[in-house]
Formats: sequence, structure tokens, C-alpha cells
Amino acid sequence: MGKTVDGIIVALVTPLTPEERLDEGAFRKLVSHVIAEGVHGLFPAGSTGEFYALTGEEKRRLVGWCVEEAAGRVTVMPNVGAVTTAESVALAREAEAMGADAVSVITPYYCQPSQAELFEHYATICRAVRIPVLAYNNPGRAGGVALTLETTLRLAHAFENFAGIKDSTGDLTETAELIRRAPPSFRVIMGRDTLIYGALAYGAAGAVAATANVAPRLTVSLYEAVRAGNFGEAKALQRRLAPLRMAFGIGTFPAMLKEALVMQGVLASAACKRPVGPLSAEERTRLRAVLEEVGVL
Repeated sequence: MGKTVDGIIVALVTPLTPEERLDEGAFRKLVSHVIAEGVHGLFPAGSTGEFYALTGEEKRRLVGWCVEEAAGRVTVMPNVGAVTTAESVALAREAEAMGADAVSVITPYYCQPSQAELFEHYATICRAVRIPVLAYNNPGRAGGVALTLETTLRLAHAFENFAGIKDSTGDLTETAELIRRAPPSFRVIMGRDTLIYGALAYGAAGAVAATANVAPRLTVSLYEAVRAGNFGEAKALQRRLAPLRMAFGIGTFPAMLKEALVMQGVLASAACKRPVGPLSAEERTRLRAVLEEVGVL
């Protein structure tokens, strides 16, 4: 099944030029930067990466660049979710062909599929590729569409390559139940940066963390502290990370992450796909104070 999916996986932003074109050089620089800081995986074309605003060709280019720049050093797991099963299958097959180690698939959004329809959606994707398929459960970003615990467990028992889930529900009780009831090889990956410590303590395999764009070493240290049994240190690191995650409400997401990367000198442009605009001067001041508080500026 290739590389395992665990540890800190960065939900990568998508660097753009001021004209809203993909910036290949900036993207490759970001990938190399977070790898050098010790992260274990990369998650391009996800919510943080503005996948909803990207064309199919832009998504394919991002995945290709990510695989090339990672060069086998870390796991590459792009999001290939789409509204239709056919588009998700096509994106998953292309990611596999380009060398992705796994794919994550957000639930179809805008439409409101039933649990039976969601089962068939993921079943079809699992049959279409040989690499691991992880669901991406984020009802807050998917119009309330969510895989239930029972549907997730049914898929996990039915398909060997239905290998895990990125759980962005924020419901730690459900996360713990998934870990308790799923097959031992099933990878539960936390998708809420405020709950990394709690999920790891329950036995999660890792976290897909948007904050790891800006604080990669901090998030990796949190993961390593839990794995080493240093729970007091891990709790302190989670508390230190919290203000950065709570700052996601500064401006329209993910503008603040890109602006933070500009402040750090990692990116030259904080442009997002419109209608998402730049931070105001007051918002940049607030963000700078947060970065200084967290100790990443």
C-alpha cells in the first residue's frame, strides 16, 4: 500500500501571483521549506489550498509539482474530492498516475447525498485506484454533508484501500469511537488543529494541519512529544499553537495564512482567488501580534 499516512501532514496553501495564477516557484519553495522543518506529509489542493476555486488543470499541476518536489521524502496525499463521483474518480486516477502515495476525498458538497449514495461514491473511487483512499469529513465546509460513523466503518470493512479518514468534524467523541471500532490498520487523521493533542492521545495516527504552513516545527514537536509519552510538553505545545488556529478568523480564510507566510519571508505574495481579498492594515497588525505570541515570527 506504499507509504503510511501518519504524523503531521501540511494542508498546503496554494501560492498565487498577484494576477491569481499558480506560482510554481513559490509552491516548490513552500514544499521544500516544510519538509526541511520536519513534517511527515503534504496535502495539496485541500480546503486550505482553495481547491474549490481551482480548475482541473490547476489541481493536476499542483499534484505533479508536489510529487516532484517531495521526491519520495514524505507522503503526498492530495484532496481529489468533487461534487460528482466521475470527477473524483478522474482526479484520483490522475493523482495515482503522477505518483501520489494516497488520496483524500472530501464528501460531495452542494448536493445532499444520502449515506447509501456516499457509500457508493467512496466504493467507486476505491475500486478505481490501488493507492489508499481516505475520506475527508468536513461538514462545516461541505454544506453539512458528512459521513456517519456507521458508513465509515462499513467502508473500512468492505475495501482494503479505504484506508482512513481526515476528521475535521471537531467532534472528539466521534473521533475516539472511530479509533476504537475501526480495523487496526485504519488511519484516523485529525483535521482540527485545536484537537491534535486530544486526538493523538486517543490514538489517532496524525493530523492534517493548516497551521503547519506557518508553524511546521511546532506542530511536529507536538506530535513527537505525544509519541514519546511527554504529555505535559505536548499539552503546552498545543496551548502555544492555539492562538494561531484561532486567528483563522482574521480576514477570509486562507488569506491570513498566506499573509503570515509573507511576513515570515516564505512567500512573496498573499494573493488568493477572488472574491477572497487581502487583509486590512488593522488585520495585518493583529496577525503579526499572534505570530509573535506563538513565537513563529
